[in-house]
This record gives sequence, structure tokens and C-alpha cells, in this order.
Amino acid sequence: MPGANDAEYVALEDGISPKLEHYTKVSILPLVFLIFYEVSGGPFGVEDSVKAAGPLLALLGFVIFPFIWSVPEALITAELSTMFPENAGYVVWVSSALGPYWGFQQGWMKWLSGVIDNALYPVLFLDYLKSAFPILEDGLPRTAAVLGITLLLTYVNYRGLTIVGWVAVLLGVFSLLPFLVMGVIAVPELKPSRWLVFDLDNVDWALYLNTLFWNLNYWDSISTLSGEVENPGRTLPRALFYALIFVVLAYFFPLLIGTGAIPLNRDSWEDGYFSEIAKIIGGVWLRFWVQGASAVSNMGMFVAEMSSDSFQLLGMAERGMLPECFARRSRYGTPLVGILFSASGVVLLSWLSFQEIVAAENFLYCFGMIMEFVAFVKLRVEYPAVSRPYKVPIGTVGAVLMCVPPTLLICVVLALASFKVMCLSLVAVLVGLVLRPCLQYSEKKGWFRFSNPRDYANQMFTDQ
Repeated sequence: MPGANDAEYVALEDGISPKLEHYTKVSILPLVFLIFYEVSGGPFGVEDSVKAAGPLLALLGFVIFPFIWSVPEALITAELSTMFPENAGYVVWVSSALGPYWGFQQGWMKWLSGVIDNALYPVLFLDYLKSAFPILEDGLPRTAAVLGITLLLTYVNYRGLTIVGWVAVLLGVFSLLPFLVMGVIAVPELKPSRWLVFDLDNVDWALYLNTLFWNLNYWDSISTLSGEVENPGRTLPRALFYALIFVVLAYFFPLLIGTGAIPLNRDSWEDGYFSEIAKIIGGVWLRFWVQGASAVSNMGMFVAEMSSDSFQLLGMAERGMLPECFARRSRYGTPLVGILFSASGVVLLSWLSFQEIVAAENFLYCFGMIMEFVAFVKLRVEYPAVSRPYKVPIGTVGAVLMCVPPTLLICVVLALASFKVMCLSLVAVLVGLVLRPCLQYSEKKGWFRFSNPRDYANQMFTDQ
């Protein structure tokens, strides 16, 4: 891998690798739903925003926060994913701007935060089902359920990204339908005055910001699937735009219903509370539907996140950052070793609580996003003439200014982290700093075989 200052990025054969021609590419509709599940998956998990800050701040948060964070991240993802349409995604962005060592650190932190994120979905899945099946609350049945869910959804990922994409479409439609029904039934009960309740002296800012941040980030995750997308230069920006609107509405509308239709009890607003709201508004049948929707939504988020994580490892292996075994595909075109590694991480981390998982992944994710912002600006300055099928319509100064609000937000999220989360996250960062030279040493000793990146990459660097 050449360094950041002695390399130029060039396309080969329109960015298509002969090795991938026989695999079906992902079209725009499945891609929109994959992004939807990478970022959101529906309103399941937003309940803590009301518990932390009350209805008004929760509603305002899901309107204002996307402009501070989601829009800049989605725009950067659209530009850099079309500039580098390959599966290493943000790893390539950072490698191009800061060199392969920091590209590896980016890959390590983002993969780890993604695996931590995926460990959350079996927890949420069981949190929604435990009211109907109390046996799943703890103990051996809960552990067995986590393992069973993980194995089943890992197999779905193994069968192919196209299947994952269309499964995401079906799950997305099913998981959002009960909220449309709930909205229609709740209209006579809505009281707009309930939406205006707030108490600035009684706000848990750490929980509030972590909940918003977790529910509205990960727009860049789709970049690790860029090499699997049909016509990425056109498809990715459009899919990101449609998904952004979709995600905001999928949060705001259910919150509007839940806070406006029933009397406020902030302590009740925690994971799984939408199923209780459904029971109050429509009865037991609607509660079961919402619980089922939550279950399939968490399935969708799990398969989408695992696809992103495993294809990221494949992309890193194609660039010689990981052993060659990570670059091997199954007969379905999926990265088998990457899937197994990601699934193992999910099982190992599933013992953490919901709040601990959210805080830990947010902390690691923040480090990675800082490097992405730096890479975005630096590539604009140093490689202004390199082809960008989609380019954010702002100049260099505008690019810097666009990164300022989300960077300030990152600083706030980091400052609000608990000491436990901070220590665990810093240990994880240190592991990544040591892991890169250890892998290079193993390559030198011949313990593992590493790919020549020119053998696999859809696009590559060549010395000037």
C-alpha cells in the first residue's frame, strides 16, 4: 500500500472487477431499506429520548438533530462512496488521506462499533417479547434465545446480499405498518398540548444525546457495500436521499402518536414501551402486532449491520490489511470468514445492557467519524481533480464549515461518556494501535498470507 502523499486514485474498467461480474448487484429499492436498517429500523429504541427529556425535546431532537449530524454524514458518504466505489468504504477514504496505518485504525474502530451495535438487536428483540413471554427475561432461556437468533440471521447473511436486501424490504414494510394503523386509531385521542411538555431542570442529557446519536448515525456504513451496488455513482446518492427522509418520518410519526395520545409518564418510556402504547390505543391485538414488528425490525437491523461489517473486512483483506482468508467469498458471493467473526463478536458482547451498548458504540464511532471528516476535507484540498460522480455542491471552505457542527456534537458525546465506557473504549482503541504492526509482523514471518491489493480491488492506487 503506497502512502497518502505519493498515490493517485484511478479507476479500472469503470470500477468493475472481473471477479464480481457473476454476482447479482444490489438495486436502489433494497439499498434504501438496507440504509434504513443500518441507521434506524423504525422507532424501536427511541423511547429513552422521552424518558430523558420529555415529549417536546424528544420531538425537536428528531427534527433538528438530522440537520446537525445525519445530513452532513450522508452527504460525505455519498461523495466519498462514489469516489471510491469498493467494499473497504471509509477505510479507503482514510487510507487515501492519512495513510494505510490510520485507515486500518478506522476499520478496526468502525468494525468494533458495528459489532457492538449488532449485539444490541437480540437484546431489543427479547425486551419486546419478554412482556408476552416472561421466560425470556433472564437466565438460560434468554441466553439460548440470543444464540438461536444470532445463528439464524447469520445464515441469512451467508446466503447472499441480494437476499438480505429484499428481506430488508419485506421486514421494513411489516415493521412500520402497525404504526400507520396506530396513528389512524389514535387521531380522536390526540391532545397537542401533550407535545409541548418539557422541563429543562429534569433532563438526562447523556441519555438524551446518546439516544439521538445512536438512532441517527451509521449513514456511512453503506459505503462498505459500495462494491456490491449496481451503478454506485448514481444509485448510492439517490438511495441515501430517500433513506434520510424515510428514517426521519419513521421516528417522528410514532413519537407524535405516542406522546400525544396518552397521558405522560416519563418513567414508563423505556425499551419496549411502544407495545404498551399500542395496547392502550388499540388493544391486545395491536400490542402483539407492534411486538412482532419490533422482532422483525431487529432482524432487519441485524442482517444489514452484519452485511456491512463482514463486507468491510472483505474490503480490508482485498487491500492487504487483513489476512487473505477474509477476502474469500462463499458460493453466494458473501464473505464467510467476515460473517463468522462478526457473529462471534455479537455473541461475546450480548451480555452488556442496552445503555452500555449504546454508549460504548457511540464512543468508538465518534473517533472514526473525526477521521472521516478530516479525510473528506483533505481529499478535497489535495485531490480536487479526481473524479467524483457525486460531489457535495460546496467549496473547500464550505466543506470545513459543514464538518464543524457534527464535530462539536462528537465532543459533547465524548465528554458525557461514563468513566467505565471511556476506559473500555480507550482500551479498544489501544488494541487497534497495536494490532496493525502485529499483523504486519505476522505477514513478514509468513504466519498468514496477505493479498496483493492490486489482485482484488475494484479500483486501486498507483504511484505518481
